[in-house]
Amino acid sequence: MNNKIRYTRLATIALSAALTLGAVTPVWADSNPTAITSTVGKVAITGSSYFELKQIHVLPDQSGKLATFTITIHNEGSSELQFIDYWVRLKSKSGNQFSARLLPADKDKNRVAPGSTTDLTFYATVNTSTNLQDLVIQFIKWDFSQSNFERVLGEVAVPDTYTDVTPSDGAAAISVNGTNVNASIKKFVSNKNEKYHVPTVYVTLENAGNHTVTIPSYLFSIRTQEGLLYPLEAKGLKDLKINPKESKEIQLSGSIPVAVAAEAWQLAVAETIPDLKLNVSVANFGLPAVTQQEGGSVGKEYSFTSKSGIYTTQLNGLHRLPWEDQDLLTADLTLSNKGEESLPIPKLSGYFLLDGAVKIDAKLIQTAKVIGLGAGASVNLQIAGKVPYTYEFSQIKLVLQENEGETPPAGTGTATATDVLEFSTQAELQAIPFIGMGQSYTSNDIGRKAKYVVRSVSTYEDKTNIMYSAMVEATNLEKRFTNVSKFVANFRSSDGTVFPATVAEVKNKISPTGKALLNVWASVPKGYTTANMNLLLGEAVTEGKLSEGEKAVADSYVNPVSYWLPDEKTNVATTLKKVELFPYTITIDKIGTSIEDKVFTLKFNYELSKEKLTEINTEGHNLLLVFEDGGGIKRFEKKFDFKDFDVINGDSTADEDTKIRLGKRENFKITNPDPGLIYNTKFLEKYTLSIYDEFQGQRKLLATQKADWFITTD
Repeated sequence: MNNKIRYTRLATIALSAALTLGAVTPVWADSNPTAITSTVGKVAITGSSYFELKQIHVLPDQSGKLATFTITIHNEGSSELQFIDYWVRLKSKSGNQFSARLLPADKDKNRVAPGSTTDLTFYATVNTSTNLQDLVIQFIKWDFSQSNFERVLGEVAVPDTYTDVTPSDGAAAISVNGTNVNASIKKFVSNKNEKYHVPTVYVTLENAGNHTVTIPSYLFSIRTQEGLLYPLEAKGLKDLKINPKESKEIQLSGSIPVAVAAEAWQLAVAETIPDLKLNVSVANFGLPAVTQQEGGSVGKEYSFTSKSGIYTTQLNGLHRLPWEDQDLLTADLTLSNKGEESLPIPKLSGYFLLDGAVKIDAKLIQTAKVIGLGAGASVNLQIAGKVPYTYEFSQIKLVLQENEGETPPAGTGTATATDVLEFSTQAELQAIPFIGMGQSYTSNDIGRKAKYVVRSVSTYEDKTNIMYSAMVEATNLEKRFTNVSKFVANFRSSDGTVFPATVAEVKNKISPTGKALLNVWASVPKGYTTANMNLLLGEAVTEGKLSEGEKAVADSYVNPVSYWLPDEKTNVATTLKKVELFPYTITIDKIGTSIEDKVFTLKFNYELSKEKLTEINTEGHNLLLVFEDGGGIKRFEKKFDFKDFDVINGDSTADEDTKIRLGKRENFKITNPDPGLIYNTKFLEKYTLSIYDEFQGQRKLLATQKADWFITTD
């Protein structure tokens, strides 16, 4: 048998015998062990070398409690020190003994070079009734001259004043592969909903060593006053590397039933030892006072914390908008990510509280087509609710909430919501932004960037009503083909009277830099002045989302903008050249009349052009030609539907030649049987040919030209 095997067997016999020994007075103990970063106690080895009990913890375990402790061997001598010559024993002050074992990672740490130190961590299962202050660490040296083969060097009893909990404003030194990482708590935030406390802890990790470290996948938990553990999810911990003298922050979040008292909570840090299937305590922290979520007024940035991260929110404005026989309360918000890592868009909701008593349920609308927030990115959000238009209030509060889990189907309950931020104002409703005459408004929402400007207004009349119309030009600022946003529109007079308007939607997608013309119109009583009218436009919303698709019916709107409307062009041109039917322009010349075989014929040349890359919904619009003899002998009307314009003449078929098309056409004829007209030729006076823009059966005169019978004009 070689000496090594013999020595090991003797050591085993000695260890077995040593389990029966009683307590021994410590040789050397620390006088003020008040934090886990300080020495708990020391025991001399030989000369100036010594053992140091660095830290000790007791953690609840499935089989009772698990004690872990770390000792540091300080070799101040001139020769190598071998730990195989020594051992430690864990006992209680009442005499119970517990079998201590080295963690697998430390089993091969047998030699300590001169002038160096080595950390060894042990673990042992203790009784469920055993507390931290009950424990004693005994240090022994194998000595074969003794009857039980060992000599007790000393022991360290955990003082009654000792705690393994780092104060909330302190730092704990955690050893990561021999490198100290200083851990401290930066901030503690806790929200609450109907079922759970929702705590979030921000931990700062600083590498105090000289080498880059990779932080292990520690387990983080909230430990309550009763010793209950609730796991926390760590954000930013995976594969986290920290360079020397560098600090990194991680975010921990979880949920705790509201039945648990929110007092004297601690943060427990543990490490999983896969080989042993044990969680070994690393550090414990007292939690600081809860940092209250900020909240306030319009125009200022405030932060709130969710499980996903820290978000910054600004309330840009509160608006009260007309909606049929009600009013809409809308809040315009900007949600930003000021951090260095991408964040998901949280599931937010909210409500308005009027005068501290009346709750107005509201829906949140995300107008931009984004699914996350990159570092430094932001997104615009809207919240909208409805109130009777006659209701007055003096104070309004917006409560922003985060929803947990999926929203349940209608009628089956509501999602759990946690209040995260509040904005309170003294009815601080903002005026709707006004866009000056001829000026444009740009929407910068990602995926829907567009510029809007009012091109013109028109009044169409019949005997009882007028049709007031505005032509809004939308320019696509995206790099892809996009659909034009759906809008809700109202005309508002200077006295506050509101006329709900209809928007003729453009169904085709718009090319990059392309344009669409939105015809917005409303019926106004005849005689009602349209002077100083403005157009209120907002993006249509259906069931909490921007309206999309032909069948979508708007139930609210957001992002309101008012346009001061330009003066209407009321002058009537005296020739039929370059008459604007925007986006079309028509010129009619070489006009002539003839009567042959009892058929009256009006003949002319025309050129119809269209502004390029412009889409429009022309439904309900007609070009109306009206022929009138000055003496009243002959009169007729001929309609040409705008929807037929976009077939080029060269593409039209023979049976379509009676329709006006884009392009040029010579000798276009309109025939009208009139057997008696030939007998009245001597009574025929100058005639007029007029162009009207007809919309929804009502018309507006654009141009009229007089000419002589039977003579072709220039």
